[in-house]
Amino acid sequence: MTVLTLPDVASQTTRLTSTLTWVGMEGIALPIRLGVSGVNAKIAAGVSLEDPEARGIHMSRLYLALQPLEEAPLTLPVIKEVLKTFIASQEGLSQHAYLSVEGELLLKREALISPLAGWKSYPFTLRCQLTPEGFQAELGLTVGYSSTCPCSAALARQLVQQAFEEDFSEIPLTQSAVSAWLGSEEGILATPHSQRSSVECRLRLAEADNDELPIEGLIDHIEKALGTALQTAVKRIDEQAFALANGQNLMFCEDAARRVDKALRQSPGVTGFQLKVVHAESLHAHNAVACSEWNW
Repeated sequence: MTVLTLPDVASQTTRLTSTLTWVGMEGIALPIRLGVSGVNAKIAAGVSLEDPEARGIHMSRLYLALQPLEEAPLTLPVIKEVLKTFIASQEGLSQHAYLSVEGELLLKREALISPLAGWKSYPFTLRCQLTPEGFQAELGLTVGYSSTCPCSAALARQLVQQAFEEDFSEIPLTQSAVSAWLGSEEGILATPHSQRSSVECRLRLAEADNDELPIEGLIDHIEKALGTALQTAVKRIDEQAFALANGQNLMFCEDAARRVDKALRQSPGVTGFQLKVVHAESLHAHNAVACSEWNW
């Protein structure tokens, strides 16, 4: 039986000559590990096409070069080696290699006081590239939290004060009477408005030989700075503690952005960032937004 040589159309010369910045694949399904956590990720892999006369790149070689990502925890050194393989696999066609990993990290979070716990999902995107100038890594993170408006808190307190003065204008002021009034719906007749909010970050990561990417540590750092992380499973005692946390962390979007800005500047391994804070207003039909950046 005669063995036929299969045609390699990609190696043929193109009739339209030009270089291309990025050629590759998007939406590749791949299981990866972040520490001990498994993530169902979507991968984008690509290289530049430097030869203006080359018809195309060897795309299947990029796909096969992704295998190390499923064999070991995801780290920057592992990604850098994969990018080197991308370039080497193209036989001189490429000098730039790109890789992005998109997924959702699931972290188990304990309740504020009770022994309950539950899972929270944190979307992330890791974008890396290797060029003749060097290796770059950018981490995108979205972290949700709760925010209570300082203005609405002040307005609510004023209404409570007015109601107190009216109700006790002719009633003897005793501790028991005041305590009963404070615990009634007539006493606390106004409350501040809160909203679910989010921080969207783009972080430049320093190249290091760390065993793990600092994703979980950065999430913890952001949530600690804000003080009002979203909860999972709760009892009433946790809900009360959450109300207390919101009352002690009244925040405009500007306040939240400044808190996160300060926290990220002090985060090891972060060399620059852009951040956007979004408060999905419960008063208005629009969102309140604040942005900040450092060394970007």
